[in-house]
Amino acid sequence: MTRKIISTDAAPTAIGPYSQAVQIGDTVYLSGQIPLDPKTMTLIEGDMDAQIRRVLDNLTAVAAAVGGSLDQVAKFTVYLTDLSHFPLVNEIMAEYLKDPYPARAAIGVAELPKGAQVEMDAVLVLDA
Repeated sequence: MTRKIISTDAAPTAIGPYSQAVQIGDTVYLSGQIPLDPKTMTLIEGDMDAQIRRVLDNLTAVAAAVGGSLDQVAKFTVYLTDLSHFPLVNEIMAEYLKDPYPARAAIGVAELPKGAQVEMDAVLVLDA
């Protein structure tokens, strides 16, 4: 199968040697997104609610760049520096997604790039 690199200006550029997403067949692997403003490449100001929404908006932009949407995500992985924010993640994800929901894992981590408090990556299936 052919590998296609996905890139969009509507989401932050990679901050290392990786792509925003890679498509192989109908499967798209979306790299982790932190709450970076795609225009300034700095962490957004605001509370955890705003940070989670920025991450999901960034993932939405990358999914759209390949002609997809978050509705086609098969699996999310959520990384949090403080697992007490997990209920808020659930609340906000429920606004961005609809039933049936994708699979998901949530992992507590010591730290994330650029001092972010949340990061998410996803696997999207275009024909889903």
